[in-house]
This record gives sequence, structure tokens and C-alpha cells, in this order.
Amino acid sequence: MRFTEVLAFAVRGVTANKLRSALTTLGIMIGVASVILLIAVGNGASQSVQQSIAGLGTNVLTVSPQRAQAGSSTKPLTTADAKALADPVEAPAVKSASPVTSTSATAAHGSVSYSISQFLGTDPAYFGTTNSSVAQGALFTDDDLAQGRKVVVIGATVATQLFPTGNPVGESVLVNNIPFTVVGVLATKGSSGLQDADDTAVAPLSTVQNALTGYGSLSQIVVQATNADTISAAQAQVTTILDGRHKIGFGQQADYRILSQEQLLTARTATTDTFTVLLASVAAISLLVGGIGVTNIMLVTVTERIREIGIRKAVGARRGAILGQFLLEATMLSLFGGALGVAAGFIGARFTIAGITPVIVPSSVLLAFAVSAVIGLFFGSYPASRAARLRPIEALRHE
Repeated sequence: MRFTEVLAFAVRGVTANKLRSALTTLGIMIGVASVILLIAVGNGASQSVQQSIAGLGTNVLTVSPQRAQAGSSTKPLTTADAKALADPVEAPAVKSASPVTSTSATAAHGSVSYSISQFLGTDPAYFGTTNSSVAQGALFTDDDLAQGRKVVVIGATVATQLFPTGNPVGESVLVNNIPFTVVGVLATKGSSGLQDADDTAVAPLSTVQNALTGYGSLSQIVVQATNADTISAAQAQVTTILDGRHKIGFGQQADYRILSQEQLLTARTATTDTFTVLLASVAAISLLVGGIGVTNIMLVTVTERIREIGIRKAVGARRGAILGQFLLEATMLSLFGGALGVAAGFIGARFTIAGITPVIVPSSVLLAFAVSAVIGLFFGSYPASRAARLRPIEALRHE
């Protein structure tokens, strides 16, 4: 029997029961679409994080507190540490060092209230270090910091939530029931999906410590090197200064850690890669379930067509022809479901999911479609083999 004849039998077999075939392809379609879409979501999250970190600049170091080893000294990060790091004599490779304290706070304007995820206290140099520009109004000044004025610069998300229609600049908001005057609105930075960079508010450090957090340790110190080429020298100078101030001896673990943007990007990329693999694994399970559905339907099909198989064998059809026919039927169902899944994946990627814009990875499309074809061959092989092994006399006796 020629291949075209086997193919014609397979097409007739698939189209004989259209509803059953459609339901079988639906399982493969969902699996393929899930793999493509969830990998796209993971890739979109990764790219968003990279853009957010790259937006901070390549010459920025972040100093954060870290628990020291047992028996070693532990000192919090203080504003005095930040001033020492900004000393041009001790740290010539450091352009600026901004102390940062962070807390969450609830802001209210009129009858509207909003919980701000990051309410920061810092100095005016922080805006330049983190590439934060103002979209409306102005930033607070060194004089505001010195006088401890209750002024605040809010992010775009906070502005939208508290002032959905009006201009926030010059308006008063209650932050944990303490009145602050909005002097500016930051330009939009966008969301990484995991964190909204615009859900923030920045006020003078002296004001935040006095009104909200108290005069405890800092959350971090943001250090800006003079340029991208001096980042290593700046990191070494910061280490030397902090080791001296915190009495960190040779071989002892420091009670702080320094991360460059490159290190931060590497850590975040590893996290999002793990996130993507987890999503792809979950989607692959649905593809596996779809393959099991193919086996189930093909077994039912073979059982229903035993007499047909017996007749074909009685008139001379070879075992290979029967095997090929049912393998082709299973593969056609999988390929058709895979093609529909690819289309569904591309359509789904046009929408934002949980704040993340999916980015299609071409290799994931090819891989998912290829796996759908393999699933048809693998999960269809057992029913096809069962049909091919039937003896003509037993098949013709089947009721």
C-alpha cells in the first residue's frame, strides 16, 4: 500500500468523528500555548528587570546591612558612614554617597488613601545617582533636608492613586496622619512585574527619621562612582573605609555587603531564569496530559474499528500499513493541536499578564511545536502497535 493511500485512510479516520478529534487537539493546543505563553512571561519579566537595573546606571554601588558571623562585631549603617564614603580624600573614586532609609506608609488625600510600598528618606543627590528625574514640580533641596521640612516627591503610581484627576504639586497629603506637601512627581520608570518602581515616595532623610522611622540604622547607602571605569576602585575604597569604621578584621565576615549593578543584574537574572524554568515545567505537565489524552482517544478508535482492521488485513493490508495509518492519525491530531497552540500563544502574548508584557522566544515556539509532533508519535505508538498486531480472524469475529 502506497503512502498516499495510508495518508488518505488516516485523514478519513480523523475526520470521521470531528467532535472527538477536536476535543483531542484541544488538550495539545492548551499545552503548547501554555509552554509558549509562560516562557514568554518569564522572558518578559527578565527583560523588564534588566531594563530597570540598567536604568540606574553602570556606576552605582549599593551598600546594605548584613548579619555578621557569631562573635564578630556588628554595627548598623549610619549617616556618618555615608558622609565618610563621600570624602573626596579617602574615596577619590566616589562621586557621591546617599544614605537611604525605607519604610512603608499610608498616604491620604481627602477621602482617598493609598498604601505606598516604598517611602524613602534620603538626600537630594539620590535622585541623580538613581537617574530619577522629575515630571512635574521640583525635587526637594539641601535646604529642605537641613530644615527637616515635610515635603515629598511622589512616584507616578502614587500620584495616579491619590490624585486621579488633579495636579498633585502643592497639595497636602497625610502620611501616617502627618501632613506632607507634595513638591514634585517623578517621571515614570515602569513596572518590572515583580515590583512597581513608580510606587514610591521620597522625602528628606531628616524628616523621615524624625516623623516615621526614628534615628536607627539605614536601609542602605547608594554610592555613585565618578564613572563606569572607576567602579572597581570605588568598591575597594568603600570596603576599606567601612572595614575601618566597623572594626572588621582580616578574615572576618563584614556586617555589610556591596553590590554593583552588574552583580545585582546577575542575581536578578538568575532569579527570573529559575522563575521561567518553573513556569515552563508547569506548562509541560499540561502538554503531557494532552499526550495521554491522545493515547486514550486512539485506543478507543482502534477498539471501535477492529472489524475494519480485520477486513483490511483479510484483503492483504500489511502490518506496516495499519501501524502507519494509526500513527499518522495520532500525529495529525498532535500537529493540528500544536499549530492551534502556537496561534493561541501568539494571541495571548499580545496582552499584559500580571503587569508583565510577554516576550515570545522563537526557540520556545519551535520546541513546543516539535514536542507536540513527538507526543503524537510517542503516545500514538501503543494504540497503533495494538491495531497492527491484531490477527485478521480474531478481528473479524469481534462484535
